Amino acid sequence: MIQSLIVAPILIPLITAAVTAMLWNRPGVQRPVGLIGAILLLGAAILLLLEAWQSGPQVARMGGWDAPFGIALVIDLFSAIMLVITGLMGVAVGVYAMGPDAQERDRAGFQPLFHSLLLGVAGAFSTGDLFNLYVWFEVMLIASFGLLVLDRTREQIDGGLRYVALNLVGTVVFLLAVGLLYGLTGTLNLADIARVAPQIENQGALAGVGFLLLLAFGAKAAVFPIFNWLPAAYHTASMPVAAIFAALLTKVGVYAIIRVFTLVFAHDTAFFGPILAGVAIATMVTGVLGAASQYDVRRILSFHIISQIGYMLVGVALMTPLAIAGSVLYIVHHIIVKANLFLIAGVIRQEGGSFALKKLGGLWTSKPMLGLLFLIPALSLAGLPPLSGFWGKFAVIRAGLEAEAYILAGAALTVGLLTLFSMIKIWNEAFWKAAPAEAKAVPWTLSQRLASYLPIIALGGLTLTIGLWTEPFAQLSLAAAEEILDRDGYIRAVLGEMQPAMLAGGAR
Repeated sequence: MIQSLIVAPILIPLITAAVTAMLWNRPGVQRPVGLIGAILLLGAAILLLLEAWQSGPQVARMGGWDAPFGIALVIDLFSAIMLVITGLMGVAVGVYAMGPDAQERDRAGFQPLFHSLLLGVAGAFSTGDLFNLYVWFEVMLIASFGLLVLDRTREQIDGGLRYVALNLVGTVVFLLAVGLLYGLTGTLNLADIARVAPQIENQGALAGVGFLLLLAFGAKAAVFPIFNWLPAAYHTASMPVAAIFAALLTKVGVYAIIRVFTLVFAHDTAFFGPILAGVAIATMVTGVLGAASQYDVRRILSFHIISQIGYMLVGVALMTPLAIAGSVLYIVHHIIVKANLFLIAGVIRQEGGSFALKKLGGLWTSKPMLGLLFLIPALSLAGLPPLSGFWGKFAVIRAGLEAEAYILAGAALTVGLLTLFSMIKIWNEAFWKAAPAEAKAVPWTLSQRLASYLPIIALGGLTLTIGLWTEPFAQLSLAAAEEILDRDGYIRAVLGEMQPAMLAGGAR
């Protein structure tokens, strides 16, 4: 039963993508089928989270082959949390996508591509094999490019080409690193690599492979200095697409960095820790400064994705339980908040007629509920108490202070203040100032309005819940952090107690 449950987060979006593709000419049927698939994905992920919480890491060995010779799917607390948040975003964006322009998007193939993207993300979070992580990255890349150019506008094609070009470079680097790592260790199973890595004679070559992996994963996560593809592409996508991209795509890169560098390169923290800390600081600062210079809601939010990635890297840079827990909690908070802000941006455009701040205004007077719904994720993104962002930043900054990484902690505090500046800028321009003469709402129906507002309200409520009822989320994050740092526990769960000789052996 548990083996089937582990495979479910991959099979459900795969089947949903296939069924919605067969319903290509029936978009009215595609939408409920897609939503049912997303709900089933969320349900399976929640069951896996409960199982991982109660019984520890869960492993499924494909084809009955024992690791490291066969393909293993591994669900620990960290991957289960990421699967739950993936299912949640699938449901929220699936409902939102029933709003304005749904018919046109579905006729262009939104539903099969959307669930193919969820398939790639779920596979990346589930796999225990480095080569299969590469395969799932490719599934994500193909699906995300199709979603990015869905409307086939010149702006989307230009952004899509930049997106694909840099991601293909990252893919080549990733594949090169996989080949070199296999040559050094004789295995691609993550648990087996972790077992072998500390005993490799040529640690310099292994560190070089680690640097290549950091470059490849960093390109996917949009860290400094390889982030230009994100602000060039995300603002061109339709809002449901931009929301799911903002929620999940870069987080897969962050997940890969945390997973690989706490598992495979944990013995080399003294080398990689300062590098990751420097990357985190540069990513936070450049992202927030880029956002401060923009006057388009979508561009501001896109640059803030980059900025917030830096906070998530603090945990793996410091490699302490509190720092890792802070990163896990911050990832969950950011996925919810950032997706919600992009969904709200779509409603701002409907209600105000534009994404450009200079063409917006008066929304607080005409749409006060929208103003309140914006303030919840906006202030949470800036880290104001008692919202969810405050607790994630608090944990990360406290971990930095405890580790005497004062520059890292100071950068995190400063970037939080500049984030607040950007959110206040959107508030002042779109909501507080008087509406310009040319401002004009885009007509939409009651059903479209409900489809747009319902997920925004739900995600806003979840942000408040995490902020006001933090203890269970903090405990879950701490438990996940302890599992992440327990390399031996992960290795035993995957390789099994039946292989004592392998567990005690040296490099091949």
